Amino acid sequence: MTICDIAVMVPCYNEEKTIADVVNKFRAAIPQATVYVYDNNSNDRTVEMALSSGAIVKKELLQGKGNVVRRMFADIEADIYILVDGDGTYNAECAKRMISHLIENQLDMVNGKRVSIEKSAYRKGHRLGNALMSKIVQVLFGNRITDLFSGYRAFSRRFVKSFPALSLGFEIETELTVHALDLRMPVSEVETPYYSRPKGSFSKLNTYRDGLRILLAIFNMVKYERPLAFFLSLFALLFCISMGFFWPVLTEYLNTGLVPRIPTTLLSTALMLLAFLCLLTGLILDNVTQGRRELKRLNYLNLPSLELTAGPTFLPKKHVRYEVG
Repeated sequence: MTICDIAVMVPCYNEEKTIADVVNKFRAAIPQATVYVYDNNSNDRTVEMALSSGAIVKKELLQGKGNVVRRMFADIEADIYILVDGDGTYNAECAKRMISHLIENQLDMVNGKRVSIEKSAYRKGHRLGNALMSKIVQVLFGNRITDLFSGYRAFSRRFVKSFPALSLGFEIETELTVHALDLRMPVSEVETPYYSRPKGSFSKLNTYRDGLRILLAIFNMVKYERPLAFFLSLFALLFCISMGFFWPVLTEYLNTGLVPRIPTTLLSTALMLLAFLCLLTGLILDNVTQGRRELKRLNYLNLPSLELTAGPTFLPKKHVRYEVG
């Protein structure tokens, strides 16, 4: 019988003020877990502080959180993975509840839904942006995840090893969510306290720059994962514009039998052709996307699911324990 391996993964960039506390709290909360800190070219004492607190420290030279997560998912072998930011804003004790929820319900992802403990923890711009973009993703991909940008999540091995990880920066949280929702994986949320950063620690997230990048990432995901809806919207827009130009020409032709507005007629015709080209493109790409989705699903199913025969020692006694293989 193999007791499950738990990996706590902490992507870090210039977090010397908080990283030791984060590592120590997770080692205390889940003693059997291995804590990995992946440094992303920090120019402070992040690496030194992480090492002194007992974490396994590795480096990712390509800048950006998405690059770090991709490297962690590729390198680390475990049965259950906890992904958490190194800024000290998340509660380590909640990891036990997330893991229990993951195992008990045979889930592939448990999202830590943030509940603000202090007013300063959540900037108004971030709160508004999170709510707006979460709603966009809910409308397009399903409403099972309400906190799109949470940096605190628990994953099964099946999720981690089937995740393509194409994002470069902070849009990685969006990609994680869309991947799970698009493949209809079993996912859930657990509320977790969310604290403000300690003094001397600063957020790397730029509200406008990174918000625009995330919005563009959502736009691209819609184009790639929902091409029919995307190009059908373009078709409807171009069709309406074309008819707007053509209607006066048609009215005049019916009244006089003449077509004096040749440039307008040509423009209307060109827009209508472009509209139907978008419709055709959407139909073709929808078939391609369906094939890609089937391949991703098969790759996901090739990996073993959680088996409720063995598990972490902190699980309640009513839980059977989680065994691999």
